[in-house]
Amino acid sequence: MFQLTQNSDLALLKDKEKKTILIVDDEAVIRDLCMRALHDYHAVEAANGEEALQIFERGGIDAILTDVMMPKVDGLELLKRIKEQEPTMVVIIMTGYADKELILKALKADADDFITKPLNLLQLKSAVDKALVKKALKEEIANLKNLDRLKTNFLSIISHKFRTPITTISLFLQNLAAGVYDPSDEMVRQHMGLIYGEACYLGQLVSDLLTFSTVMDSGGALRLEPCDLSSLIPKLVTSSKEWTDKHGVTPQVQVEPGQEVMLDREKFSFALQQVIDNAIKFSKESGTVRVTLQDEGEINRIVVEDQGIGIARDAIPKVFEKFYQEDASQSGQIRGFGLGLFYAREFIRMHGGSIGIESEPELGTRVTITIPHKGRQDS
Repeated sequence: MFQLTQNSDLALLKDKEKKTILIVDDEAVIRDLCMRALHDYHAVEAANGEEALQIFERGGIDAILTDVMMPKVDGLELLKRIKEQEPTMVVIIMTGYADKELILKALKADADDFITKPLNLLQLKSAVDKALVKKALKEEIANLKNLDRLKTNFLSIISHKFRTPITTISLFLQNLAAGVYDPSDEMVRQHMGLIYGEACYLGQLVSDLLTFSTVMDSGGALRLEPCDLSSLIPKLVTSSKEWTDKHGVTPQVQVEPGQEVMLDREKFSFALQQVIDNAIKFSKESGTVRVTLQDEGEINRIVVEDQGIGIARDAIPKVFEKFYQEDASQSGQIRGFGLGLFYAREFIRMHGGSIGIESEPELGTRVTITIPHKGRQDS
């Protein structure tokens, strides 16, 4: 039975030194006070909402403490844009105005708490602690509630994926055994080729199941080791199994040499491979899949671009959901289990990175992955 106790609250907070708090205020003295109050956490600061968004998009932020009145992007707009990108992100609003309308707007935008100015440092620290505990408990409860549903959905998807090719193969063999087909007939020979393709597809499904089974069991801490991205990326591009069906699509790889970072090679390779495979799979009969790597100081930026069928704008937020599959070609034949991008995002976030998608139907898709240089093995 799931029980919440004071000890469980403390357990959830025991790793708070690993949490990163983004403090956003246009007054340097306020930022300094907040950083002093939150000395048990890793704190980073931004002088306005625009700068805060840039820091947030690099990944690795666990909670945001923001003022309301700021130039460029104010606190409410920052709250709205953060929640659009990551609904579970903790955002605490600081304000010197007891304005009911302002508070109502913040609540509608899903603010997690309010702190009034002048700041009470004990109240500030307590609010951050409680917000992070609340977030962890909500996620744990949601995971418990969703466990049975996810298992049911997965079994349903598996049975659906296997049923069609098995039925097709079974009917063909029955008719062949009953003498309905003449093995020497050219049309029958073509059908036999299609049946062989369905058998290969079943084999690929089994292989994918084994891969995802390994991925699902590989949770926990990252096993970090030095990885040279400039050599890893070309290997992942050339080793993709999707090239088999895309003879008219050309790979282009542009990497800056010597980009060695500390990564969990297995998890990161899986994540990037899913993105590369999708770029090839959803390309048209001809075109280019381009993969670039750039060192941008604090981060490595990996961009995977294709000239394929693209994704509808309203479907983009859904592509990272578990079991979601987009039939962008309107073919009715969606292959795979809808788990690749879900785990890709999970593994990239575990590295403190981020992944984003831009796409236009019939024009192609651009996926951007950022990985921080934290832990990079400099010579």
